[in-house]
Amino acid sequence: MTLAVRYLAARTLDTAPAENPPPGPGQVEIAPAYVGICGTDLHIFHGDMDARVAAPAVLGHEMSGRIVRVGAGVEGWAPGDAVTVMPLRWDDTCPACRAGHQHICQHLDFIGIDSPGAMQQRWTVPATTLVRLPGSLPLDHAALVEPTAVAVHDVGRAQVHADEKAVVVGGGPVGILIALVARAAGAEVRVVELSSHRRRLAEKLGLTTWDPAADDLPELVREWTGDAGADVAFEVSSAQGGVDTAVDVLGVRGRLCLVAIHPRPREVNLHRFFWRELTLVGARLYDRTDFEKAVTLVADGTVPAQQLISKVVPMAQAPDAFEALEGGGDVMKILVDCTDDSQGAAQ
Repeated sequence: MTLAVRYLAARTLDTAPAENPPPGPGQVEIAPAYVGICGTDLHIFHGDMDARVAAPAVLGHEMSGRIVRVGAGVEGWAPGDAVTVMPLRWDDTCPACRAGHQHICQHLDFIGIDSPGAMQQRWTVPATTLVRLPGSLPLDHAALVEPTAVAVHDVGRAQVHADEKAVVVGGGPVGILIALVARAAGAEVRVVELSSHRRRLAEKLGLTTWDPAADDLPELVREWTGDAGADVAFEVSSAQGGVDTAVDVLGVRGRLCLVAIHPRPREVNLHRFFWRELTLVGARLYDRTDFEKAVTLVADGTVPAQQLISKVVPMAQAPDAFEALEGGGDVMKILVDCTDDSQGAAQ
């Protein structure tokens, strides 16, 4: 019996013993080391995804760890290997899969939402979901590979090119990662963010930030682009104001990449789309090439993981970490340490 962080009901988590099945054919058992808490996990915590998440549910999909056991028929993997998991299981039969878009399978099992996740001391997953980590990459840093893969996919969907001007609206973890990946692609980047803490962190990473509450954004965009407008904008704020800003900063034939999850319909200035021939693209999840590129970006320091990790907490303190993240502004990324066998279950 091992410990797991479980979602029980809205705003209710516990750390309790949980059974993990041994690896069957084609499966591996992992000892998760570090698991990041992301915005989707917060949506679950708030009860917003109860129609999809069956409580008690083990959370977590941003992870790193080591293989403990391999099931029958698994080749190329061995106990001790450092890995992360691309937490997607698709059916390979639906129209999306047949068209080559398995990552948005119409019957997708997102592991950590639709099935048990990584926030536990032992975790059994299909070997096909494994992504190898270099031995030199610290496992706490490697927990940022999954959100970095999101950013890689977003930048790819937006077709960002060198010397383009890109605006990222929302400077949370994914927004900062998008800015870093876009900069690595050669773009000139601006981050629009209300939180002074997040702006300071972005600036420490060498990014230029704008405060939408204090700055004259239209004037800044005109000065920056010579009145042309940005080539691409990423909406990562999940707010109506962010949508408006992302549309307004774009120049003729600019591309808007929608990254944030908007739980309700938003108003969009369609006249602006008509007048400037704008393009809107959605970006959801990632594929294996995105994940493999993300490993490289974290390992080579393009993504400075250590500076993005606000704190690391033991499993028993995970409920407090979720509450700390609700405030948003003073923390960036919190990791849950799943390696401490001595910690007791929270009562």
